[in-house]
Amino acid sequence: MRDYLVAGNWKMNGGTAANAALLQGILNGLPEVSAAGAVELLVCPPFPFLEATAEKLAGTGIALGAQNLSEHASGAYTGEVAASMLRDVGCEYAIVGHSERRALFGETSATVAAKFEAALAARLVPLLCVGETLEERAAGRTEAVVGEQLGAVLERLGIEAFAGGAVIAYEPVWAIGTGHTATPGQAQDVHRHIRRLLAEEDAAVGEEVQLLYGGSVKGDNAAGLMAMPDIDGGLIGGASLKADEFLAIAAAAAMARS
Repeated sequence: MRDYLVAGNWKMNGGTAANAALLQGILNGLPEVSAAGAVELLVCPPFPFLEATAEKLAGTGIALGAQNLSEHASGAYTGEVAASMLRDVGCEYAIVGHSERRALFGETSATVAAKFEAALAARLVPLLCVGETLEERAAGRTEAVVGEQLGAVLERLGIEAFAGGAVIAYEPVWAIGTGHTATPGQAQDVHRHIRRLLAEEDAAVGEEVQLLYGGSVKGDNAAGLMAMPDIDGGLIGGASLKADEFLAIAAAAAMARS
């Protein structure tokens, strides 16, 4: 059985005092979540707060991740952050290909695949985001878009790239920060499609890869999503900035896992 993972993407939010309070709130509620069942937790703060967050999380079992990384290992790339630097300050994961990076910063699927490879090279777990816009869904292109985004990584690195614990998050762009959430059935359909694409390359890998749902997940809708057979947790945006909401989502995942 696959483990469940609930990841908090803080995006460009937070500050020293606010982060400390948020993390303490999460830690205070951790025993209750753990009692509900087994679930992995991950938080991804902005770059300036990674080291302080790592210190706060030491020994708690909560993993640390970055929201982005450079495809380059080192060099004259002002403003970029290398995967090895993230590993050096305690990161275990790195998000690659978030829809906001694709839409706002022009990251192509080829760039995302290069970042995925850079994460693997530094022994970071890549958390690959895929998903369609509202226009693409309306045109019936959801599976094609998701297939292209996933296919760029498969073409560059092969199915072996997903055999070591890489994670995929389906995040319909039309549901991110909008308050609109894909129904459990809609989300399951795409998750099943992703798993089928992986299984076509290697059945065992297709079965073992964690697939997360991201898109306005909250405490009151998490249980229905987590109950779907191919959804193994969530990539949480705004709700991860509130300890009680993040913990409620984690508890829903833990209950589904148990």
